[in-house]
Amino acid sequence: MIMRELSPPRPTFVLFRGQYDSPREKVEPGVPDFVMPFPESAPRNRLGLARWLVDPRHPLTARVVVNRLWQNFFSAGLVKSVEDFGFQADYPSHPELLDWLAIEFVQSGWDVKRLVRLMVSSAAYRQDSKSSDELNERDPENRLLARGPRQRLTAEMLRDQALALSGLLKNEIGGPPVYPYQPTNLYKGIVVAADYPGTTYIESKGDALYRRSLYTFWKRTVPHPTLATFDAPDREVCVGRRLKTNTPLQALALMNDTIQLEAARKLAERMIGAAKSSAAERIAFGFQFATARKPKFAEVKMLRALLEKRLTAYRSDVRSAAAFLSVGASKSNSALDVAELAAYANVASVILNLDETITRN
Repeated sequence: MIMRELSPPRPTFVLFRGQYDSPREKVEPGVPDFVMPFPESAPRNRLGLARWLVDPRHPLTARVVVNRLWQNFFSAGLVKSVEDFGFQADYPSHPELLDWLAIEFVQSGWDVKRLVRLMVSSAAYRQDSKSSDELNERDPENRLLARGPRQRLTAEMLRDQALALSGLLKNEIGGPPVYPYQPTNLYKGIVVAADYPGTTYIESKGDALYRRSLYTFWKRTVPHPTLATFDAPDREVCVGRRLKTNTPLQALALMNDTIQLEAARKLAERMIGAAKSSAAERIAFGFQFATARKPKFAEVKMLRALLEKRLTAYRSDVRSAAAFLSVGASKSNSALDVAELAAYANVASVILNLDETITRN
């Protein structure tokens, strides 16, 4: 990492078999000419390299950016190997579309918002994600875009969605990193016990606990465990795409993680406040709030049966209800009945765990 170029630049040589004391021919800064020749007018330094990268004639930069944005919305890039556009790369599923999007991106002045709007307003993106046996057999990965994309939310989105549905999310932009809940003594025995920043994890207080996951403090050797459980990379190396897994540990995290239980409690408070006395209306509100559709009669019936079962249990064991409601730093609404709130929190937890809630359809 340097602040400015040396003047004159330090000579650089090809090292024989990588040995620092065996220099061979001298080399100068350059780029792969087969991709695009270096402009004659550009200086042979980092500024010139930046200009070469964003030259409208460059065949890769716009396509790589477009492909990565496409991956965000359609779960896979037009070139599936988003990290590799070389000889070992996958061939694009729709090469003409990739070319057109790249040209549009450059001609718009590299306007990312315009490109995103173009993708999400397209007919391909707005399709229903329902499939059929025939489609699953012919195109299991939906490379032909015959149906809308369907993918589980990313690790950060899952946490942020739970916070948003519960009303806990703080939307302030910018600022230093924050330290949300994570297991006690996670660093013990892993992080060296020296006294410098990053060796201790001091949990945040107040609103800082509910900032977007973007601001979560990240230690490369010890990533946040909940985010890592949902396939967030450890950042020891740069990755172009995340590998997706489905494990029992993910279900356990959604059902037992502190932030998920706290979000369920606060969502339960919103459900109770949505209707004065009707349990069916409260359940329907929470269900539609999380999934963006009204629940079916059978779904309300099942959730109401769960509510009544948990309410009976908590009325006979108020201490357990209070313990369940004590999870998390935020305070419960003291005006609500403890057993009732705990029972609705159980229902809200189920709603937050629904496949429709954690999956973008």
